[in-house]
Amino acid sequence: MSDLFWLSDAQMARLEPYFPKSHGKPRVDDRRVLSGIIFINRNGLRWRDAPKEYGPHKTLYNRWKRWSDKGIFAKMMAGLAAEHGEK
Repeated sequence: MSDLFWLSDAQMARLEPYFPKSHGKPRVDDRRVLSGIIFINRNGLRWRDAPKEYGPHKTLYNRWKRWSDKGIFAKMMAGLAAEHGEK
């Protein structure tokens, strides 16, 4: 697939305030992993079908699962919507 999705610097700057603090060792590249998660969801792919450019599919799934369980993605969406006056 040649039409990979990558978050821009501006998009990352808007999302970073919602990232949980890293405890211990640093997280794998946030831009790569989040771009991969978005790509998978946009295209309705299975995790194991993620393009190699996004890294191991297990890393994408683990981040999605962990952050979903903690409500981080929901907080991101609510925060971004609130920036535009939506409730």
